[in-house]
Amino acid sequence: MRPTTALLRKELTLEWRTREAVPAMALFSVTTFVVFHFGLQRDSVEGSLAAGVLWVTLLLAAMLGANRLFVSDAEGGALEGILMAPIDRTSLYLAKTIAFAGFLAIVELVAVPAFYLLLLGPAAGDAVLPLLGVLLLADIGIALTGTLVSGIATQTRSRDLLVSLIALPLLLPVIIAAARATAPLFAAAGAGSLPGKWMAVLGLYDVIIGLIAIAVFDFLLED
Repeated sequence: MRPTTALLRKELTLEWRTREAVPAMALFSVTTFVVFHFGLQRDSVEGSLAAGVLWVTLLLAAMLGANRLFVSDAEGGALEGILMAPIDRTSLYLAKTIAFAGFLAIVELVAVPAFYLLLLGPAAGDAVLPLLGVLLLADIGIALTGTLVSGIATQTRSRDLLVSLIALPLLLPVIIAAARATAPLFAAAGAGSLPGKWMAVLGLYDVIIGLIAIAVFDFLLED
């Protein structure tokens, strides 16, 4: 775990110094919610519409962060040094994934309150705690997939385009399950129960994509 810890510390320090990914993701999320607030011309949204607005916005914001995960390493030559170092390259994947999941959590500390303020009614406060569980499982899946795809595309010329083109289809199960799980929480009649079926889908996706990514990351990064 020492290489993973060292690389994770590097990721967090670099983001703290540059402040590139997290502010951009947070600003994009809040701006998108403002656009939905005025574009839908409604005082509040509920049910599946509210869930769809939330998760589409968070997913697109996550793509901004995924695009930047390996850019500084590739442009500064650090990636080549890490690949030449006598460490398991899975450590790089784990460090990037943990950092990315942390970035998503920080962004959601800003984005979710903005979503509640701009698009939800006052009765939606009961959904906060169940929503945190959905956010946790979805963030893990997005971070696992986004890091894998970003690592694959980092050495290509059109990496910004490829990350979105590859990651968005792969993340469809996450968005569908997360939206279905949170739709009852935003019901007009008040927060309903959290669907266990869709939570299980999110958990299963996280396990499967995590195992696949750990198994293939070394080979895909080399290619």
